[in-house]
Amino acid sequence: MGYLVPGAIRSKLALDFRHIKRALLKNAQEQAQQTARRSSLIMVTSAVAGEGKTFCAVNPAMSIAMEVDTSVLLVDADVVRPSVTARLGIEADRGLLDVLNDPSLDLADVMLRTNVPKLSVLPAGTPDSRSTELLSSAAMERLLAGLASRYSDRVIVFDAPPAADGRIARAGLSRGPVLVVVDSTKTTTAQVEEAFTAVESVPAVSSILNRSAVSDTYGAYDDYGA
Repeated sequence: MGYLVPGAIRSKLALDFRHIKRALLKNAQEQAQQTARRSSLIMVTSAVAGEGKTFCAVNPAMSIAMEVDTSVLLVDADVVRPSVTARLGIEADRGLLDVLNDPSLDLADVMLRTNVPKLSVLPAGTPDSRSTELLSSAAMERLLAGLASRYSDRVIVFDAPPAADGRIARAGLSRGPVLVVVDSTKTTTAQVEEAFTAVESVPAVSSILNRSAVSDTYGAYDDYGA
């Protein structure tokens, strides 16, 4: 399906996402110097749905898991349109929404280990009519703080909702470095501007041009971090 796998470390895809990973980790480390909170959280979003956001969340997470001294937790936070577990071929009944709904439920009870030694997954969880509200609740705020402190030894990558619909801002998901995925074939300038407006308060915002015909993919990555 075009996803990065541990055995193909010298493929062009691996090289492309290694380049992207380095920039994301650099942003996270720079923020760590400013605040000890949420320094390990990386949000991957897009202007609208269908731009390859999940593809650009799974692959950097897999690339980070290949680091010698770094583990990664991949969180499916696009709770209205979750797709991480389906893309990875994982079946899960519980996840993020269940933890937000039930304070007695521990994260460790719903996190999934994978056959990639340093990659774990937190599924979106049981569908709920209040999914959007749960994502912007105080429970989500506590969960974000808990992730950053409890799993400070991991990089936590969120497959977040599209930025233009406002959920990423309302949920406070934009407090770590943000990667905005833009589909070169269909996304309009207005949609891109709206997405960047939604995360304009974030100190480190980067973008990746997906489905680009540019031959040198290294030139397709721009870092707007402060």
